[in-house]
Amino acid sequence: MDIIQRAKNILLQPAQEWPVIEKEQGSIADIYTSYIVPLAAIGPAASIIGFSLFGFSTPFAGTIRVPIGSAIGHAVVTYVLSLVGIYVLAMITNSLAPTFLATKNDMQALKVAAYSNTASWLAGAFNLIPALSFLQILGLYSLYLLYLGLPVLMKAPEEKAIGFTVAVVIAAIVIFAVVGALGRALFF
Repeated sequence: MDIIQRAKNILLQPAQEWPVIEKEQGSIADIYTSYIVPLAAIGPAASIIGFSLFGFSTPFAGTIRVPIGSAIGHAVVTYVLSLVGIYVLAMITNSLAPTFLATKNDMQALKVAAYSNTASWLAGAFNLIPALSFLQILGLYSLYLLYLGLPVLMKAPEEKAIGFTVAVVIAAIVIFAVVGALGRALFF
């Protein structure tokens, strides 16, 4: 399945798409190269353009534009760390599975980490125009995608799905807070 069709399906009909994803064969490299790498690049690429070209407004300093070198450096570091973060999230999801009576499966854990992040990655496009970056909140739809995906891919019982989702979300918050902090610390 191509990346556009997969993103469309996971966003618009996730209940039907998760069983399709669950049955697909492939490797970690396949998922990274065909889906994670291109989609995870949307936010960083948009932020380079948005923060360097348009800048962002502050109450007392007016519009601030980030130098292009700093914007690229920040975007590259954030991008690479987010690629690592998805893998770490998959490992944590897999490790948590038995706690929630789910089945451990490295590949399915990576799939759920990758495909549930679709909304967040696409919402990164709002960095293109920093004044609209608040719309990245739409990426929270990824939480719902995660909630729907865990029972299907990790075989979590329905009654454990909310707890499993909450645990994975907490792990994701910690992982991506570290990614963001490292990106800011290195370049701003």
